[in-house]
Amino acid sequence: MRYVQLRAFHYVAITGGFSRAAEALFLTQPAISDQVRKLEEEYEVLLFNRHKKQVTLTRPGERLLEITHRMFDTEQQAHDLLSESRALRAGTLRIVADAAHHLLHIMATFRQKYPGVQVTVRSGNTDTVIASLFAYEAEIGVLGEIPEARDFEVLKLNSSPIIAFVANTHPLAGERKLPLGDLAKHPLVLRERGSKTRFKLENLAAELHVELKPSIEAEGREAVREIVASGAGIGFVSRAEFGSDARLHPIEIDAPPVLMDEALICLGERASGKLVKAFFDVARNLAPD
Repeated sequence: MRYVQLRAFHYVAITGGFSRAAEALFLTQPAISDQVRKLEEEYEVLLFNRHKKQVTLTRPGERLLEITHRMFDTEQQAHDLLSESRALRAGTLRIVADAAHHLLHIMATFRQKYPGVQVTVRSGNTDTVIASLFAYEAEIGVLGEIPEARDFEVLKLNSSPIIAFVANTHPLAGERKLPLGDLAKHPLVLRERGSKTRFKLENLAAELHVELKPSIEAEGREAVREIVASGAGIGFVSRAEFGSDARLHPIEIDAPPVLMDEALICLGERASGKLVKAFFDVARNLAPD
């Protein structure tokens, strides 16, 4: 087994093809194919299913990718350690968040302190955040539930109750507080399954013997917001994420409060990375006492 063979395998796996791996490594496609073929022949194992131009991982390939992810991430950490000043001047930090709202003040301060660092943010529900961290597709996650697994470094950002909200033109727009059962009599706009907000709301409904039947199911918080703003139904969100929108009216749920804990998380093995540590330090300094 050679380093170049594992590197070739890893890049084919993460880019999804031999040509793209060759471009990423500034090599030719035959060179990449040859390295992967030699690795498979040496250990008599098939790492990729090759069908026409489609390349997918076999089960052994998936297991090897888990190892090479750790291997090349450790290599990157070593590189960052040996060139930490450069990492903090010109690195890239990838974040996946269930709501970017909780990051705005942290990112503003981080960017002031480290203006050369590129920060990319994409959205996703709790399942997406966790999967992205384990797949090494992001260094930091933000989600509405503090994970119990020991794999993570966790910094709690805030905690706020779930509320309902409607368009200002909705019949309930004059209400301040309503039981969940009364809200459920109207068309509901709920997040996709996998959303922690929906999961907690459905648990509350079960405790209160209320049936929550969505008229519309939407992927992502912003999609729900826009659909509700159009007058199509009632949405639900944590108070911290409701923000300020002149089109919308918040309604408290008359029930024991269901709290959403927003947390900044990363894999424990990546917590010492210079960019990750710097971002956590900024967030920790800004966190309320």
